[in-house]
Amino acid sequence: MIADGGVNSAEGFEVRRATTADAPVVGRLLFDFNTEFESETPSADQLASRFETLLNRPDVLVLLAEGAGAPAVAFAYLTFRPTPYGDGPIAQLEELYVRPELRDQGIGTDLLTAALADSMERGAIEMYINVDEVDVDTRRFYERHGFVNIEPGRDYRMLFYMREL
Repeated sequence: MIADGGVNSAEGFEVRRATTADAPVVGRLLFDFNTEFESETPSADQLASRFETLLNRPDVLVLLAEGAGAPAVAFAYLTFRPTPYGDGPIAQLEELYVRPELRDQGIGTDLLTAALADSMERGAIEMYINVDEVDVDTRRFYERHGFVNIEPGRDYRMLFYMREL
């Protein structure tokens, strides 16, 4: 688990758990992420308001990477859910974002490493990540860190279905 004081990250950066006081920063980072990839998104203020609530939940974890005296430049957002297939929860890495100008410096790796460590300490049995098929760089990043694209039976792909409610 990440100590409240944080852990050393990529050179000059530290990874730490977000608190409710960080909700505006997390909301802004998620807004920037969605905007960069041209996804529909609530405003940064709306996202911040939602994170004020989410960050109080025991099944939610947000990690921030920040430099000395500088605002956060990256975040990882995870949720944990129970499963009947094991004694621990399933960890879902909902989002991991590093500002574009700071990519390829190890910050994403440090966030993912911290997320995995925290998940294992919580007794999680698996971590799930959804990645767009066309996002080759992101797929390579996760594969480099031991994640595999599950293909049940090895002759067909697992599909993700959703429905807005």
